[in-house]
Amino acid sequence: MLSAVRPSSSSCGHAPLLRTEHKQNATIPNGDVDTEGQTACIVVEVIHSKPAALIQATHRLNVIGFFCPVPVAEAKRAFATMSSGQVLELLADDPEVMHDLPMLIERSGHRIISIEQKAGEYCFLVEVV
Repeated sequence: MLSAVRPSSSSCGHAPLLRTEHKQNATIPNGDVDTEGQTACIVVEVIHSKPAALIQATHRLNVIGFFCPVPVAEAKRAFATMSSGQVLELLADDPEVMHDLPMLIERSGHRIISIEQKAGEYCFLVEVV
C-alpha cells in the first residue's frame, strides 16, 4: 500500500512516486493508497520511454507455487548474479510478492519496469542497476 501525503499549496508537494512503464494514464487500484482520510496527490514517474512489451527480459525466474519467503529470496539471489542493465522477469502467484518484492527492489536500488496481474499470477519486469 502506498502512503500518500497531503499536497502542499504548490501542485503536489512531496507526494510519493509511483513508478510505471510508459502509459498515458496510471491507475491505482482502490484501497492501494492510504491518505489517512485526506486528499492526496500521487506523482507518476515514467522510467522508460518505450512500452514494457518491447523490453526483453534477459533472465526469467518462475516461482509460481512457492510462498513467502521463497519468491523474494530467489529474486535476491538472481539479482546478485546479474549485471547492470539486465532485466529480470519474475513470475509468481503468492499475493505477498506484491508487497515484499517492491520493498526489496527499492532497498537494492533496482527499477521496476512493469507489474502485471492476471488470473492470480503476477509478472514483474525489473531492471538491475
